[in-house]
Amino acid sequence: MEQYNVTGMTCSACSSSVERAVSKVDGVTICSVNLLTNSMTIEGTATPESIISAVKNAGYGATLKGDNNGINSAEKDLLENTETPKLRKRLFFSLGFLIALMYVSMGYTMWGFPLPTFITQNPLIIAIIQLILALIVMVINKKFFINGFKSLIHRSPNMDTLVALGSISAFIYSTYNLIKMATVGGDTATANHLLHDLYFESSAMILTLITLGKLLESISKGKTTSALKKLMSLAPASATVIRDGKEVTIPIEQVKIDDIFIVKPGESIPVDGIIIEGNSAINESTLTGESIPVDKTAGDTVSSATINQSGYLKCRAIRVGKDTTLSQIIRLVSDASATKAPIAKIADKVSGIFVPTVIGIALVTLATWLIIGQSIGYSLSRAISVLVISCPCALGLATPVAIMVGTGCSAKNGILFKTATSLENTGNIDIVVLDKTGTITKGEPMVTDILPYGVSEIELLTYAYAVESRSEHPLSKSIMNKAQEMGLKLESVTDFKAVVGNGLTATLNGKIIAGGNANFICNFTEIPSEIKKNAEELSSQGKTPLYFCYDNKLLGVICVADVIKEDSQKAVKELKDMGMHVIMLTGDNQKTANAIGKQAGVNQVVAGVLPQGKLKVIKELQKYGKVAMVGDGINDAPALTTADVGIAIGAGTDIAIDSADIVLMKNRLLDVSKSIRLSKNTLRVIHQNLFWAFF
Repeated sequence: MEQYNVTGMTCSACSSSVERAVSKVDGVTICSVNLLTNSMTIEGTATPESIISAVKNAGYGATLKGDNNGINSAEKDLLENTETPKLRKRLFFSLGFLIALMYVSMGYTMWGFPLPTFITQNPLIIAIIQLILALIVMVINKKFFINGFKSLIHRSPNMDTLVALGSISAFIYSTYNLIKMATVGGDTATANHLLHDLYFESSAMILTLITLGKLLESISKGKTTSALKKLMSLAPASATVIRDGKEVTIPIEQVKIDDIFIVKPGESIPVDGIIIEGNSAINESTLTGESIPVDKTAGDTVSSATINQSGYLKCRAIRVGKDTTLSQIIRLVSDASATKAPIAKIADKVSGIFVPTVIGIALVTLATWLIIGQSIGYSLSRAISVLVISCPCALGLATPVAIMVGTGCSAKNGILFKTATSLENTGNIDIVVLDKTGTITKGEPMVTDILPYGVSEIELLTYAYAVESRSEHPLSKSIMNKAQEMGLKLESVTDFKAVVGNGLTATLNGKIIAGGNANFICNFTEIPSEIKKNAEELSSQGKTPLYFCYDNKLLGVICVADVIKEDSQKAVKELKDMGMHVIMLTGDNQKTANAIGKQAGVNQVVAGVLPQGKLKVIKELQKYGKVAMVGDGINDAPALTTADVGIAIGAGTDIAIDSADIVLMKNRLLDVSKSIRLSKNTLRVIHQNLFWAFF
């Protein structure tokens, strides 16, 4: 299997043309072109030279991808949306010359718009001006003619072919009438009559309208690829490794398996590895989506792009380059995008039948009039009329404009549809999969229960506030937020110590305050069985119990949890009432997931899955119907891309938002059901537009 970079593609018709052209090359058994990543996968015995030649003959460019030990900068460059600026420039100039052409052709001849006298006195000058302006627009949009006629030569005509034939036919016919005008001499009446038989503006109008449609498609594609670009940007550019007993900073591409690398507090972990010295809390939200950091010590594994929050770590590299967890996620998003069946425009789907049919009808028309006995000019004009009228320039706008109007109306309701695919598929969803953290829940830990023992709630929280104020752990911050919310005074402590994975200690008024898990607190005091029982019961509900003691006396327990959003239960009920099967999918542990799932009222809970696992679950569910995935984290990106419809919560990460087809801008889970209803209405408008465009 070989990978190629492909340049010059702007729409699904382009990728189809490349695929058809390459598939005809001897030795090619499988050809798959990915418009999103501008790449092509080939299986077979054909030589790279023959494949590249076939792509070039089809009107595009291709280069063989080289092997790389990570994320290739050339691939990043290919993901840049270079087509949109070019199309925007083409459209700008095309519109300028088209307006001038319309003024001279229709403005003057039909509505009497003023022109200089020396022009109006000579119809031939008006005709020549129209020819020049139309020719300029055709030169600006020459790509239609290059791609269209190359596709025709390869016997795989597409919409570019029909656009090119319609435009050039109108131009040739008009040029023929212009030549006739030049031969009538001073017969002004005949010249003026022939002036009305010029269709230079049709030739230019077709090209300009289709260019607008291409621009809207290109903008949509550019938004989609930004997810991959942002994922790539998460990869650290360098790593600090130990070479000859010294710490040396090297490019990430030079890190090898079994290298010993150093990660200081606040730094991203460069490659996948195993900790051989040190301990720390690692923020793994990029992979799991969970807001609470994971405590790690010697022997534990760490993954690329996760963040070391506190301690100094020395690790041994076990996966580098394209084998790291981050690179695998990037590949998953890219592959999912390649295999996802795009809606494409109906115009592109039927072009294989529609275009040859139109050309055939035009030829039959020509032959019929000739057989009847009409002149070649008369017969040719009728055949060209078929081509010009059948070139459905409205098809270039039918879907993009409906999308723009649909997304405008949806945006007023806080819902952003990004593609025609999402508009088609959302209304047909059977299964809705919801991420837990940040989607069903708020995404940040909060104090849920305060269980004092022998003291008041205020006293327990005051002592907890004092010791937790020195920690940067998210659980500590939740207790600090609760204390500040209640207006408690912060007591000053000394000798603060953090025991990673266990708890905290500090000195207040010469006596020790300790806070942490049950095993840690047992080093300072006994925990009564009733307190342990209550804490364990709360733990079964997905809450994290933190025990506190002062001067070897238990103060009580404070429970912290990521609580569900206010609208989650109602949102899940709405989806179930619409006939959806609702599943919660999370990287969290089964016990916590079951507790949250029960509160939200979902049909099913799937827990303990990483990004690759989420993607597999989505693929399995797709056997039973169309699947929508709702998420907010980087870890959700592959699943969002793989699902029939990816829906991102607006407050989520940029990568999740870019990977999704729909963004809920108001961060409300209730908008999932609203997006389904809006999809059905917008899709109906698109189908009406396409019907009238063809009709």
